[in-house]
Amino acid sequence: MNVANPDVAYEVSINPATLEEIGRLPLTTQEEFTTVFDRARDAQKIWAQTSYKERASYVLKMADYIRDNADELAGIISQDNGKLKIDALNTEVIPSIMSCTWYAKNAPKVLKDELLPPASMMFFNKWSKRVFQPIGVLGIISPWNYPFSIPFGELVMGLMAGNAVVLKVAAQTPMVGEAIERVVKASGLPDGLFTHVVGSGSKVLSSMLENGADKIFFTGSTFAGKQVMKSCAEYLVPCSLELGGNDAMIVLEDAPIERAVNGGMWAAYQNAGQSCGGVKRVYVHEKVYDDFIKMAVAKTKALRHGDNGHDADMGSVTTEKQFQQLEKELQMALDNGAQIAAQSQAVGNQNGYFFPATLLTDVTSDMEFMQDEIFGPFMPVVKVSSEAEAIELANKSQYGLTASVWTRNNAHGKKVAKQLHAGAVTVNDHLYTHGLSNTEWGGPKESGIGRTHGALGLLEVAESKIVNWDILPTLSKNNAWWFPFDEATYETMLKLTAYAKPRSAFEWIGLNLTVIPKVMKKMMSSWKVDNDR
Repeated sequence: MNVANPDVAYEVSINPATLEEIGRLPLTTQEEFTTVFDRARDAQKIWAQTSYKERASYVLKMADYIRDNADELAGIISQDNGKLKIDALNTEVIPSIMSCTWYAKNAPKVLKDELLPPASMMFFNKWSKRVFQPIGVLGIISPWNYPFSIPFGELVMGLMAGNAVVLKVAAQTPMVGEAIERVVKASGLPDGLFTHVVGSGSKVLSSMLENGADKIFFTGSTFAGKQVMKSCAEYLVPCSLELGGNDAMIVLEDAPIERAVNGGMWAAYQNAGQSCGGVKRVYVHEKVYDDFIKMAVAKTKALRHGDNGHDADMGSVTTEKQFQQLEKELQMALDNGAQIAAQSQAVGNQNGYFFPATLLTDVTSDMEFMQDEIFGPFMPVVKVSSEAEAIELANKSQYGLTASVWTRNNAHGKKVAKQLHAGAVTVNDHLYTHGLSNTEWGGPKESGIGRTHGALGLLEVAESKIVNWDILPTLSKNNAWWFPFDEATYETMLKLTAYAKPRSAFEWIGLNLTVIPKVMKKMMSSWKVDNDR
């Protein structure tokens, strides 16, 4: 299904855990982009006429393929990205199967027609229906940290809503894009509805826009997202942006400490910390701070980072550039007074970009390290004196993707959650809601625009349209506000302002007896035209 020309340059995939080449794909040429979009538009016109049931039949076949080839797919993701195979299975393969089943079942419910009765008795004859229609051809540009599950969920949503999809995965993980191709091909999806293209992000975006993409979905850094938005603005093409996060974890004085430590470490270190919604900042109440640190130190030291296999807990960072950036960021934190309380231990092969899980203490909220999005396995912990201080510090960020509250009291946890500026807040857990198909993902501030996943995600891949009609189409010849105008029409309409919001029930009854008959008279009468004029 990839249409790249074998005579042009290649995108090479290097396993970051071993530094070995695992594959290469030819870049898509500008001429091929034109063909891709022409075929996509033609296929989409036919696809838009199919039923949700028919679309779901293809999507569920994709789920079958992913389930039956889960081990192979987890291996491809692991080799392309550097994460452990179990990480790939837990956070990418299984959620992708669930996304197929949920959207196949729920897209018809979310995108069903909705009858809208008149908003006022003034418009008793006017009824409406809200219908949802496909947008057209969607361009998806996805990141390297979750190279399979992020684009696949958007692909499934787009198809279920009746769209065609052109996908570009990150340059660092091209073999995952090829794996997604195989998943789609196994479903028998009609040709042209899905194409995986290969190339640099900026060039592919330009080609998508130049060839008429109807909406762009981008997941990546806030800086890159702003550039995407600028490019889309030039073409007046809408975009959905899922960007950065600097997510806070608040540990209250009544928190279940062991669960908080275990969950916080997983959300901070999993995928080598390369999760936009992972734990980036931890605020622990002073009454439980020492217990939290003591347990976190022991457990961090027990963690193992190394090459794939079942004797490691964390894999490698995905790129050399990212690895070097993490070294600089750690040194920056240490130079500002932070202390390394514990690090994970190396096991097995260490030829790749392995960065240890690192627990940091003596961290203050004014450190630059705490202000930016750090995309690595760090868990910086700050002691706070009160719940109010924790909330204030958590909200003091330009990002607002996710956050978490840890407490034994769910009701109180929900109360705190409502005070946090984040798109998703979990109580006694963190990060995992990205794997839930029914909960939307995204956040305010510089964490992006729009939502993916869930009902709101489906609304992002569809366009609403209002269809309005008269229930009694031959009831009148005119509307009260149509031509011709005269003083009597003006006086009648002026009195209708009180009908729209009467001062009392008696006034409303009076208007029904005096003004409404005049309105009906105009609606029923013919407009007499003097042909001699």
